[in-house]
Amino acid sequence: MDKPTFVEGFHDPEAVKKMSYHPLGNTGMQVSRLSLGGGPLGGLYGDTTETECANMIHFALKSGVNYIDTAPWYGNGRSEEVLGKALKDVPRSAYYIGTKVGRYEPNVERMFDFSGERVARSVDQSLKLLGLDYVDVIQVHDLEFAENVDLILNETLPALQKVVEQGKARHIGITGYPLSLLKEVVERSSVKIEVVLSYARNTLIDDVLKEYMPFFKSRNIGVISACAVGMGLLCEGEPPAWHPAQQEIKDAAKLAAKFCKDAGSDLARLAVQYSVSTEGVATHLMGCNDSLIFKRNLEAILTPPTAHEVALSQQVREKFFLKLSKREWEGGYLTEYWEALRKLREEKAKGQN
Repeated sequence: MDKPTFVEGFHDPEAVKKMSYHPLGNTGMQVSRLSLGGGPLGGLYGDTTETECANMIHFALKSGVNYIDTAPWYGNGRSEEVLGKALKDVPRSAYYIGTKVGRYEPNVERMFDFSGERVARSVDQSLKLLGLDYVDVIQVHDLEFAENVDLILNETLPALQKVVEQGKARHIGITGYPLSLLKEVVERSSVKIEVVLSYARNTLIDDVLKEYMPFFKSRNIGVISACAVGMGLLCEGEPPAWHPAQQEIKDAAKLAAKFCKDAGSDLARLAVQYSVSTEGVATHLMGCNDSLIFKRNLEAILTPPTAHEVALSQQVREKFFLKLSKREWEGGYLTEYWEALRKLREEKAKGQN
């Protein structure tokens, strides 16, 4: 079969035939339209069992998904550990995988470290947990939390270049919420950036990623779009307690979910279909921790929206989201982090006096 990463005897041929694949910039990688996010594997969206996670991972890969994203931050290494165990039974040629550096523990004081020394240790630890000799993509995680952009440019990215030269990773990427900062880093970096991961900026609520796509395309950068459902906003139920969106956005999303249900539709399905309609995105990263959620995402990706669903999506945007005073949460979560860190440092200083 002429499909990238297809392995006879492992994949489900009929399922793989339905999946489309797209170039990830100039990396040479052809990635599946739907890719697998590892956040839920680390418990970010509630508890799950390793067995269920492994079943979901195997089903996803056999169905043609060939890109996996994870990070040390997802459960303080748990996501990488769960993946490592599940991938032991999977041919290495059947998938690509990316992990990250820079964001680590829930403890505020140890949450971020973009130093070159920490980068080296982080990559080695990730490879150990994953049980791999290399990852396909190594990324700076949420670079907006660095004390300044020069730290990323002069220390973090050069450290990642060394990781690539050592054969521990193949390509370098950056991730974050503020797209303007991702653009700035690409423009200023002397280290070649080949992949950008943008999350929650290509949704029914906020689709500003579309404005940046021409820039990334002009630099031959592969774009990964994550969180089509806005990290739990655009589906039934409550988003996780840690979600950084303003209450106004959360309230609008809740009303939108009810509106769709009353109309005989599902907001999460509409959100996925809206997100994947964005041209130029190489793959759409969606995290889940059970097979049922994955199957719903896969079905939404593979099934073109009906005329009713297209019209309903537009109604939802106009009725609930376009009129919001603010459709994104840039800055607020940064302010909270630096304030918490300042208070912690002040308390420690008082204790030493």
